[in-house]
Amino acid sequence: MKYCSTRNSNLEKSFDEIIIEGLAQDGGLYMPKEWPKIDLNKILNNKSITYPELAKIIIKNYVGNTIKDSELLEIAENTYEVFSHKKIAPLINIENNKFILELFHGPTYAFKDYPLQMLGNLFQYYLNQKDKSITVIGATSGDTGSAAIDACKDKENIKIFILHPKNKTSDIQRKQMTTIKSSNVYNIAINGTFDDCQNIIKKLFVSDDLRSKTTLSAINSINWARIISQSVYFFWAYIQAAQYNKKVNFIVPTGNFGNVYAAHISGTMGLPIEKLYVATNSNDIMHRTISNGDMSLKDVKSTISPSMDIQISSNFERQLFESMNYNSTELNQLMLSFTKNKKYDLQGKIHNNLKLYYKSKGVNDSITSETIKIFYDKYNYISDPHTATSLNILSELNNQDINIALACAHPSKFPDSIEKSIGILPEQPKNLKKILDSKEKYINLDNNLSEVKEYIVENLI
Repeated sequence: MKYCSTRNSNLEKSFDEIIIEGLAQDGGLYMPKEWPKIDLNKILNNKSITYPELAKIIIKNYVGNTIKDSELLEIAENTYEVFSHKKIAPLINIENNKFILELFHGPTYAFKDYPLQMLGNLFQYYLNQKDKSITVIGATSGDTGSAAIDACKDKENIKIFILHPKNKTSDIQRKQMTTIKSSNVYNIAINGTFDDCQNIIKKLFVSDDLRSKTTLSAINSINWARIISQSVYFFWAYIQAAQYNKKVNFIVPTGNFGNVYAAHISGTMGLPIEKLYVATNSNDIMHRTISNGDMSLKDVKSTISPSMDIQISSNFERQLFESMNYNSTELNQLMLSFTKNKKYDLQGKIHNNLKLYYKSKGVNDSITSETIKIFYDKYNYISDPHTATSLNILSELNNQDINIALACAHPSKFPDSIEKSIGILPEQPKNLKKILDSKEKYINLDNNLSEVKEYIVENLI
């Protein structure tokens, strides 16, 4: 399997190269040059298949000969043994044809654990093979940071720097990052939004000055290894639904577009997906883009679903590249125009292509809170605010397909929103209780590229 960049379709790199780099030096995102096909019937006929075995089958198509089958399976087994539920990602049947896929049974109680625990172990494997060290940098709107830190903490050949927007994550989300004592972990609170953090990260990746001092790697969903790891649980959900004569719809809360793009490539690989429903909060650029082609930036609003408080969804570039028939010249022109004008009208062939796969809805805070209450009253199910955006769409669907909404975080990570919605506090896992009174360690910096770069360089020694 060879990979190109969305900004250079002529590029050819192998998986062991692109996992370490994360983001291409031209600023583009890595994409495979061909799409593998999964033998779904063979998987479905294996009644005893485990989650690690499924992960090995799917991920093997993308790593090629850079890792042996037996080693990949061992990595997968080690990755998921730290998850608390025996099914890893259980599917909850709430009503005829309506399900919830719970993705919060990892060590930090968010869906980011599923790809990031795998990515951390893959990093370790390839770094040991090459006898190298790397500097991991990433931005988080909430859950990515804690999951990334948990996956990379205490690893001798990795230093990890995570940027988060100051006062724009929940207290628990922040403390999951800032109470980690590992000496290779550095937390930076930026005076700005998630988009500001993400913009700094992208500029750091194309900084020749920083690259001359260390090997940089991305842990955000711009890293292709995360996308393929996430695709596993869409297949796993379909297996658990056990209605193999039907098509499936997934409803995905969306911030950086990585999760829903992972669902999309699952369909490309052979999963019988009818439609993907993209749920946004009031930061609804993806809803506007999909529904009417209006890809225009607005100010980021703070909501009760902070991990979705994003206007620039980085992974959407992959979908645009695909919709343009992998024409990097055309993609570069679009991104330059979007960066300059803060908007782009996608009417025409690109928008028509999007509508083949996606539908969308913007769900504001009021509707989100109301949905949390409805699902608690009707099904005795407590959902976090991000999950509630997908449950709102799930409640409206009336078809004979399999309809699966993604539950992306444990409700106890957002206790205030839950209490306001249903009048009770969700039960907290023991590990979350421990961090509430723990001492925090992070530095506060302005939204300034030079300041962040200087801090990273100082701590590389």
